[in-house]
Amino acid sequence: MIDPLDEPFTDDPLVRVQLDVFEGPLDLLLHLIQKHELDIFDIPISFITERYLTYVSMMQALNLDLAAEYLLMAATLTHIKSRMLLPTPPPEENLNVDPDADQGEDPRVALVRRLLEYQKFRAAGEELAARGVAGRDVFPRGMEVTAESTGEAPLAPFPAIAMIEAFQKLLSRRKLSIAHEVTPERVSIADRINVLVERLRERRSMRFDELFDDDGSTSELVVTFLALLEMTRLRMTRLYQSGNYEQLHVTLVLTDVTDPGAAVRDDWR
Repeated sequence: MIDPLDEPFTDDPLVRVQLDVFEGPLDLLLHLIQKHELDIFDIPISFITERYLTYVSMMQALNLDLAAEYLLMAATLTHIKSRMLLPTPPPEENLNVDPDADQGEDPRVALVRRLLEYQKFRAAGEELAARGVAGRDVFPRGMEVTAESTGEAPLAPFPAIAMIEAFQKLLSRRKLSIAHEVTPERVSIADRINVLVERLRERRSMRFDELFDDDGSTSELVVTFLALLEMTRLRMTRLYQSGNYEQLHVTLVLTDVTDPGAAVRDDWR
């Protein structure tokens, strides 16, 4: 289990932001179910509730403003978990119960229905979105370069939510925690995006951890992380991974943008 970050920036307006990377609590739940290869029809509610609350804690620690629906889903999961802990009364004790009430229904059923419906509409939305950008990433063929096979698995697209895990691991390796720091000068997220784009233009694709300066302070790491999230939201970059638990790679998609930071929200400058 990934421990949530414990000391969020509480006084720094530069890093209090709202992101559209996650499409809602159902999207987060589906990610967790797929990541841990769980059966959507038989969700281990205690396990998934623990993982969901961990993610919510991490997002709160990074000062990502959570919509109320995330907290409502946390309460729903906790309620379902508590209902499943209650013993089922024997049949003879249910003689006076309203026959129309779903006394024997699994408390997870309603959640599973919502997840299946969301999964169906998300797949349809992804198909429609793919049609809208068909041909956008087609580039004229250049000089053919024969690359030696490294034996590694090909990179596959990965959801932006994986960056939260990758960033938490990065902080753990460097033995850092998110705590308030007073520094005389800060780099804006817009400026950081310009720096990251220049780095990615040189190599087109880099490992996630290579985009963070080795001698950077905790606040600089957070600004870099938020810049990467914003770049993913703006479809400047894409995330790839060759397999579970492998390194996360960031690939530059938009290469002809003159001032990448100009696309950032005004309150991020």
